[in-house]
Amino acid sequence: MSATDFIYLASQSPRRRELLTQIGVAHELLLPTPDEDAESLEVVLEGDTPAAYVQRVTALKLIAARTRLARASGQNRPILCADTTVALGDSILGKPADAEDAKRMLRALAGGTHLVFTAVAVAWGDKTVQACSESVVTFSAMSEDDITAYVASGEPMGKAGAYGVQGRAAAFIARIEGSYSGIMGLPLFETAQALREVGFACNKTS
Repeated sequence: MSATDFIYLASQSPRRRELLTQIGVAHELLLPTPDEDAESLEVVLEGDTPAAYVQRVTALKLIAARTRLARASGQNRPILCADTTVALGDSILGKPADAEDAKRMLRALAGGTHLVFTAVAVAWGDKTVQACSESVVTFSAMSEDDITAYVASGEPMGKAGAYGVQGRAAAFIARIEGSYSGIMGLPLFETAQALREVGFACNKTS
């Protein structure tokens, strides 16, 4: 793989970095600068459905990332953005504000089924490709002690829906339908397909 054969990942998520590495995509981070109000992009608007919300936020992240790259005079490489949200019915469960908020979300999810949406957007030159993965997750029952112990581990913080499928929460996940990597934060099939559509070769060996 040549030194120039990489993409920019506009995400701070270590899981997304791991997933890109899994499919052989070299990448560099393109993160918000201190003067950017990145949090404002994730505000839920009245009337947002979970699927529309996650795709809108991802599109806004891509616009911000393209502006950031232009200001930094970066290389002409593909930019990848993604966003994940958990939906319980029409309710959007974002990242918990604190431990009590995480407990509230987990109580709502325990013993039931919910949806996880992850949108991806890739831009390179005049090409932009967007996709959205939808998965179904079923949790087993969780006692209050289970929830308290899980929240105390710190894992729920910073994660949509207050859990990470790749971590301790797996002990309570009874069933998954859809994309495991999408639930982690980056649906690899859709991501690889989007990268190919803008002209980037995934799994290139030379």
